[in-house]
This record gives sequence, C-alpha cells and structure tokens, in this order.
Amino acid sequence: MYDPGQLRTFLAVAQTLSFTQAARRLGLRQSTVSQHIRRLEDATGRPLFARDTHRVELTEDGEAMLGFARTILAAHERATAFFTGTRLRGRLRFGASEDFVLTRLPEILESFRRDHPEVDLELTVELSGTLHTRLAAGRLDLVLAKRRPADTHGELVWRSALDWIGAPRLRLDPDRPLPLILFPPPALTRARALEVLETRGRSWRAACTSASLSGLIAAARAGLGVMAHTRGLIPPGLVPVPARAGLPELGEVDFVLLHGRGRGHAAAQEAADALAAAILAAGDQLHRLSSATDA
Repeated sequence: MYDPGQLRTFLAVAQTLSFTQAARRLGLRQSTVSQHIRRLEDATGRPLFARDTHRVELTEDGEAMLGFARTILAAHERATAFFTGTRLRGRLRFGASEDFVLTRLPEILESFRRDHPEVDLELTVELSGTLHTRLAAGRLDLVLAKRRPADTHGELVWRSALDWIGAPRLRLDPDRPLPLILFPPPALTRARALEVLETRGRSWRAACTSASLSGLIAAARAGLGVMAHTRGLIPPGLVPVPARAGLPELGEVDFVLLHGRGRGHAAAQEAADALAAAILAAGDQLHRLSSATDA
C-alpha cells in the first residue's frame, strides 16, 4: 500500500525537518521530495507534516507514521534479502547504554540474530561517555547512547523524562543529605542529578557508586537511597519518588544512534544500518508507550 521510496523520503524529512536537507541527503530534487510526501499523504488521507515558509513539523499522524514507516521498511528489507538470496555478513561492533540493555535490547538483538545469522555481532555495554569515546576512536561501528536534549549529535531514537526512583517504602528525611545511588563519571544521569541538586541547594551524599546498573538497582531495592533513571525503563521493584518529597525535576534525556561511518568495512556498515532500523522501530514503540503512560 505504501511505497518504500516514499517512506524513505518521509523518514528523511522527519529526521531533518527540512525538505531541502532531505533532498540533499537522498540525492533527489526538492520537487521530488515534495512529490513523494504529497503522494504519501494522499495514500494515508492524512496530513503528515505541518509546514509553512519558515518551519516543518510532524503532525500527530506524522508521528504515528514514523513507527509504521520504519517497521514497513525493515520488513521490506528482510523480504528482499530473503528472496534475492543476499545475506548480511561481517563483524558488527555495537555499543549500548546499560539501562537499555536490561530492558528492550535483548529482544531486538535476538530478532536481529535470527534475521542475520551470518553477522558476527560484538556487544559492548558501557556508560554513554565511554561509548562516545570508543566510537570516535574507531573501536565501534554503531552506538546506542544517551545525550542531553539540547545536544544535536546522533539520530534520535527516543526521548524520555528522567525520574527519581527508589524502593516503595523508602522514606527521605528533608533535613538530612539526600542519599544518592550513582554511576561514576562521566555518566549523564549522574551529572544531571548533581546539577539539579546543586542548583536547588539540596545537600546530598553518595550512598552507593557503581558502574553496573545491576549493582545500582540492588542498592535501590535495598532502600539505600534514590537514583536518577529513565521514566520509561524503570526496573521492577522500584517506583518514582513521590512529588511530596520535594526533589527537583530532572528534565529529559535522549537515546540516540551514532554511526562510525567511514571507519569500518561496507559489510559492517550494512549490518549497522539493519540493526539501527530495528532499534528505531523499537524506539517508536517505547515513545508511544511512554506517551500513553504520561497521559
């Protein structure tokens, strides 16, 4: 029903929020990009973009189409590979943030391994800052890591609020330093937690520091303190700290994909593109679930 070429054009416009930049990225004329979007909107019967001379924004239906487009294109690529007999091969060095690894990533990787059994997947789980360093050094082909919403590097997978979380029966004394459960530097959630506490003048102490998310979760479940964590990925056994505790808002965090373009072989880049498409589709599902929860 939906043309894959038009869907790829739609994704390029959605990612750049610019018909001009999308045309440049795809190697098409701007008029062709506009034609693709118009035909896709005709096929859906819905406007996918709100646009004028100054800006381009996704409509609510356009936001919904993001997930559908990625899912359709991923299925199209798998079908093409199956019936043409082409298979992805080579070594793919993938780095991921640990909080995503403990939730949705295993099922994504299981599906990827099933679809592409000849790809030698090498997984590295680290703090986001460490993953960025390894990618820059050419030691990774694809990275799923966090960034602040104000930053622009990487392709956005999912944006979520950060919450203070702890054990259900945890009680905080406002007259004593806040017990924190922290990743070591250069963790983004650590930096954000300390920044907002210092801005508010709230005293704190390190109740637990660990580079392992499993260790932090165990400490939080034991009631040792509170930790900053992505709202949509709260581990079982932990809950958001009630608003009456008076803790400052932590803001939002982005999960983004970053490619090590030009550093690996073509086979690794093709495998990275396939895994990125699967992660982006899962990110759209997480976004919809998070939005439903927030509502």
